[in-house]
Amino acid sequence: MAQWLKTPYFLLDEERMLHNLEILRRVQQEAGCKILLAQKAFSVYYAYPLISQYLAGTTASGLYEARLGREHFPGEVHVFSPAYGEEEFTQLLSLADHFVFNSPRQVEKYARRAREAGKQVGLRINPQCSTQEGHAIYDPCAPGSRLGTTLENFRPEQLELLDGLHFHTLCEQNADDLETTLKAFETQFGPYLKGLKWLNLGGGHHITRPDYQVDRLIALVKGLRERYGVEVYLEPGEAVVYHAGFLVTSVRETLHNGMDLAILDTSAACHMPDVLEMPYRPPLKDSGEAGEKAYTYRLGGPTCLSGDIIGDYSFDKPLEEGDELVFEDMALYTMVKTNTFNGMPLPQIVWRGRDGKLTLIRQFGYEDFKNRLS
Repeated sequence: MAQWLKTPYFLLDEERMLHNLEILRRVQQEAGCKILLAQKAFSVYYAYPLISQYLAGTTASGLYEARLGREHFPGEVHVFSPAYGEEEFTQLLSLADHFVFNSPRQVEKYARRAREAGKQVGLRINPQCSTQEGHAIYDPCAPGSRLGTTLENFRPEQLELLDGLHFHTLCEQNADDLETTLKAFETQFGPYLKGLKWLNLGGGHHITRPDYQVDRLIALVKGLRERYGVEVYLEPGEAVVYHAGFLVTSVRETLHNGMDLAILDTSAACHMPDVLEMPYRPPLKDSGEAGEKAYTYRLGGPTCLSGDIIGDYSFDKPLEEGDELVFEDMALYTMVKTNTFNGMPLPQIVWRGRDGKLTLIRQFGYEDFKNRLS
């Protein structure tokens, strides 16, 4: 092991990423659509020269992501915000190619200026069709959602200001859920697509998952293009780096309080917040469900937060101080959400090339914690 390699660290695997990118290229070629990298899920720009060989551009949720895409990723830059601020919008005019607005009021406020600057303009739609189970926090179609324009609030007279429509309703879902959503969308908004240039189907498509219905997705996209004559965009984040990253951690101590416990040098609160927010149980190499293997432990982080718990896992042998554990599928929605609560150091970011060579992308230290707040 390289001398500089210290847990915890994120490990990005080039070969696995390439596997995903080849699938996405096939979808683009056979469906005739464009796929964008959703930077909200993954924004390690060290990988952008590789990803940009396969994808058409990036999508951003704000000013800094748009700037990152423009500076480091050749291709189109799309941006969406629930509500743009005046200063933010003015700066974005020099960065973004496509602006997606969230409401008719935002269209009224900014669309003409965007078009005068030569930009494409779109409106985000809420088709009010929930297909998710167990992820209410990520359901843009939930009652009372602030995301997207419903049919009731849609203003057809604004179509002259629009180049396209956009919806994003999925989260880690398959093509059957997209098909369900499309039926609801087309019933409500299909007539308005005639004469527009594009339709953006958003993200949440788990295209590179082994059981994903790729052929069904291709057929759906081709059908849209044939019926409406529009260009179709997809903007997945997770699918680009699905199972292409790991978080490697070490056991600091084991103890017992009604059950066996292990304190790791990585934190759910700081290094994988979705474990607490979503919540979910991250996959751990060579482990089982609680009680499945001989020795079950509750794995927790080193912060003062009592709820800094990663989950309960079982192992073939007892854990010992210094044992290395490898969490899988850790490239997405991890590095973009890390924080330094408790002064917790951020993990190193490491790249494993196709030749197996390890490269240190980023090493974090005290200054990264100190300079955040003053």
